[in-house]
Amino acid sequence: MLNIARMPEKPTIAISHLGCEKNRIDSEHMLGLLAQAGYQVDNNEELADYVIVNTCSFIEAAREESVRTLVELAEADQKILITGCLAQHFQEELLEEIPEALAVVGTGDYGKIVDVIERVETGERVKEISDEPTYIADETVPRYRTTSEAVAYLRVAEGCDYACAFCIIPHLRGKQRSRPIESIVKEAHSLAAQGVKEIVLISQITTNYGVDLYGEPKLAELLRALGEVDVPWVRMHYSYPTGLTPKVIKAIQETPNVLPYLDLPLQHSHPDILRAMNRPWQGRVNDGIIRRLREALPEAVLRTTFIVGFPGETEEHFQHLCDFVARHQFDLMGAFTFSPEVGTKAYDLPQQLSQEVMEERRDRLMALQQPIAARQNQACVGETVDVLIEQGKPSTGEFIGRSARFAPDVDGLVYLQGKAPLGSMVKAKITHADVYDLYGTIEA
Repeated sequence: MLNIARMPEKPTIAISHLGCEKNRIDSEHMLGLLAQAGYQVDNNEELADYVIVNTCSFIEAAREESVRTLVELAEADQKILITGCLAQHFQEELLEEIPEALAVVGTGDYGKIVDVIERVETGERVKEISDEPTYIADETVPRYRTTSEAVAYLRVAEGCDYACAFCIIPHLRGKQRSRPIESIVKEAHSLAAQGVKEIVLISQITTNYGVDLYGEPKLAELLRALGEVDVPWVRMHYSYPTGLTPKVIKAIQETPNVLPYLDLPLQHSHPDILRAMNRPWQGRVNDGIIRRLREALPEAVLRTTFIVGFPGETEEHFQHLCDFVARHQFDLMGAFTFSPEVGTKAYDLPQQLSQEVMEERRDRLMALQQPIAARQNQACVGETVDVLIEQGKPSTGEFIGRSARFAPDVDGLVYLQGKAPLGSMVKAKITHADVYDLYGTIEA
């Protein structure tokens, strides 16, 4: 009788994902690479041999969440691999202060995760961090999606060439690297074949897509190419206003599956603050471009975000922002307090505001926006709209989804009564609304 030695089982890996949807895609590719290499992937961190913590370091609150997660895992005697922005930002400090950390892996190095695990298994403590991140996964890299079955994020570019005074992202993610249109469209076709109904395009600046690769922006061409993909909704995130050219607007108008949903990260309205933020170009176009967008795309949903409490922001500057919000009646809006980030120009600026003042201004701005958002939602009452069903209890006829006006994770929801399969697109009659959400019934 032959004595055949059994190959040792590979360790079980869990991933704790933190941060934005760009980080999510990194996590999904790591999961795909590990599964392809024969590793067992488990969402139960307690049962895993190793836990990969894919961290965020964009603002202080995100860093605190990342550190809290690492400390909790370390106290539970888990073996930890730290990836993502925090690893890129504080690599030496993490290795020094968290002995349970067996590896740190940078934002441009997650594609080496299988090699990192193999090295850790031999007893090596691994530091795999490129000073200048260059890697970006394409459609050939395996991916295990962690979103609902009907929704997928699709990265069109990575990194950023801008130098906004408050932002650490160019330091953490590198310069802009765009994927070829053909690569993006191939992945979109693959996602559609998996049953995805909504593709969300992401990058640091989606309207700058292609500049590094083609010598000029190619967002309009990309949108038209995605119009050939059999998916009902294509949504854009991070559409800087200066990049919403007549050519791009025309592509949105003429490509039926591209939603007129414009995510405009404006950050502020006052020219003085925009200049201090190193965004003076924006102050020259805000009012004009928003009027032009409203005229060209009257059905468009306009979403934006603002930073309050930037160093030197006076009450007059803040009032300018309040007037701007009142004037333009954005459908959806988020407001954040300024976070001083080591390594950014804004970190050492004079006239830093207290956290108390910043939070008070944020609350005032959101209080101004709430009745605006409520009116915009109220205007939907009585309409019949398409809703993508994402959660539900078929036994009770209660479902939760989103209409085209709501992006996943950041906007409101549509609560429905009726019958529908999960992951389907249905017609729904909106019966009432509140500040954030819509309510209605599924039409037979």
